[in-house]
Amino acid sequence: MNALLGNFTRLSIVVNNLAKNNGCITRGFKSDLKIKWIKPAKIPCTDPSKSGDGGLERVENESVLAANFAESQELKDAPEIVKKLFSLEFMPIKETTILNREKTRSLVKRYENDNVSMEAKIAIMTSEILYLQKYLEKHPRNKVTFVFLKELIDKRKKFLSKLRKWDYRRFEWLLERLNLTYKPNQVEYYRVTRKDSMRKLTRKHCDKLREDKINAYKAELAEQKKIFSKTKVERLEFIRAEELACGVEPTVSEEEIQEAKKIAAQYQ
Repeated sequence: MNALLGNFTRLSIVVNNLAKNNGCITRGFKSDLKIKWIKPAKIPCTDPSKSGDGGLERVENESVLAANFAESQELKDAPEIVKKLFSLEFMPIKETTILNREKTRSLVKRYENDNVSMEAKIAIMTSEILYLQKYLEKHPRNKVTFVFLKELIDKRKKFLSKLRKWDYRRFEWLLERLNLTYKPNQVEYYRVTRKDSMRKLTRKHCDKLREDKINAYKAELAEQKKIFSKTKVERLEFIRAEELACGVEPTVSEEEIQEAKKIAAQYQ
């Protein structure tokens, strides 16, 4: 019973320390450095900033006819209510996806029904990636779609790396047409840790302090130069005037005084 009460007492002390010290069991020394490190937010691999997708013009007008009915001669003369029934507004989302895929493929296709060339495959994957990225914004907890999108981005990156080796000019042209940024895999992975980040921030802080002190000392020397150059002119004029008054050949020439005045004028 006594052991149970002792454990309960120690547990209550730990809980109180956690409440007082913002989740820390023990309270350490407070740092005097004006350095604050905030852990960077984790960006998912499916984010456009990581996948390299700059975005393309997509079909968003719901009044556009579906792909299978766009060339229909009967619909051209049909009433507006009939055309509306065959528009994207009343069609499944798949029809909008097909229309966007064909629009993206038409940017890089080699011939009319090109679906097998490297450019067409990458364009089709890009259209699917753009749709899934927008879908994940509304449904971020859909893990199946997240994994599928990640694998699709990796597959497109693999295709782009192959095209880059085979034909670099076509690779650059494809990136420009699809508004993509090629981001190869990292050779080494650097994990962001608090200790390394604090070391870098401390080194940067020390460099800034050193630079500020050097700049302050330079400003102090520049101010002393003004006083020194002004005093030098006065002393040279005084020496020359005294030597002339005593009938001694002056050791300070008029040219030296003029040169000192020019230097003094530069610091004014």
